[in-house]
Amino acid sequence: MEPTPFDLNPRHLRALSAIIARGSMSAAAEAVGLSQPALTQGIAKIEARLGATLFERHAGGMSATPDGRLLADRTDAAIAHLAQAVRGGGRGFARPELLMTGTQLRAYLALADAGGFARAADATGLSQPALHRAVREIEQICGYPLVERRGRGVALTAAGMRLARGVRLARAELVAALAEIEGEASTQGGSLTIGAMPLSRALILPRAIARFTAEYPRVRIDVVEGSWRELIEPLLDGVLDLTVGALRQQPPRGVVQQSLLVDRLAVIARADHPLTREPAPGLDRLAAYPWIVGQAGTPLRGHWEALFAGSALPEAPIECGSVMVIREVLRQSDFLTLLSPDQIALESATGILATIGPPLPHSSRTIGISTRDGWRPTRAQTRFLEILHAASGIPENQ
Repeated sequence: MEPTPFDLNPRHLRALSAIIARGSMSAAAEAVGLSQPALTQGIAKIEARLGATLFERHAGGMSATPDGRLLADRTDAAIAHLAQAVRGGGRGFARPELLMTGTQLRAYLALADAGGFARAADATGLSQPALHRAVREIEQICGYPLVERRGRGVALTAAGMRLARGVRLARAELVAALAEIEGEASTQGGSLTIGAMPLSRALILPRAIARFTAEYPRVRIDVVEGSWRELIEPLLDGVLDLTVGALRQQPPRGVVQQSLLVDRLAVIARADHPLTREPAPGLDRLAAYPWIVGQAGTPLRGHWEALFAGSALPEAPIECGSVMVIREVLRQSDFLTLLSPDQIALESATGILATIGPPLPHSSRTIGISTRDGWRPTRAQTRFLEILHAASGIPENQ
């Protein structure tokens, strides 16, 4: 069975940098408060679980292999995420991030993800008493409450939510380390979790995934569909590696944006809509029909409001971000909407939907990639980013 991040003993992982810095197991053991036999045995267990050699032993001491340096570097980053999450703590230990065990972290994250002890027990196979005990232990280490009762259920406190994000980010670093080490042997291992907004699902992302999987057939790809609002928190939590879709003029703190292409919007309707017979209908004609619009605060909604700036907004009884739903409503009604022509390319080719008039002036929006500030992609993830950039500039038929 392949190891998971919290299967590896955090105390032994934390000793990796000490071994590298001091060049010997005995000096590192003294620095981290373990006996030399215990640390030696612990490192041997990690090497056996990973199927990799982390250190070369020689007469002058020990030196790290590339895998050893990689794992130490990712472990240090994971600890930094935990330290940030518990900064400004309560009356617990001075450095709680160094005292949490893998079992405690796994149990706490299960509770945070499931939203309740019973569901967390079902998801992990741990008993509810074991989960309660692990969470209480972390609370004692940190010195403040992480969970509070609300009615018959439980919810994370503000401090609990900060810790949950820190644990997720720490897990992401260790997952990346395991993928890199496994990839050294197979050249193909790892995973990629992508948040996909509507336009990316229609055009850029499928093209890039098809090309990437030809090079990396063993990388597991998870595509999570949603709006920007639904995807931004999972991105910041480390649940998503990246998102692809319309960029924001002012991204939230901690988000880095890279542009891929500039897209222009058009008015879209069913192919036999009355306005398809008019080469360039004016605003008064467009306002005579009902609209499907994006939710308030979205770039698409902003472009629609700008289109009718200076005049009364037309009737817009439907707010929707699902292109699939929008397509079906358009097909069966006189509704209009704003979309990229690329999003309805198949429907246009088959005579189901059509653009009304030319592309709209001043309706451009930038489509791109959003990642976490400080995210360090694995080699496979870096290659996917390269393919994604290339795919955004390649015609559909090539």
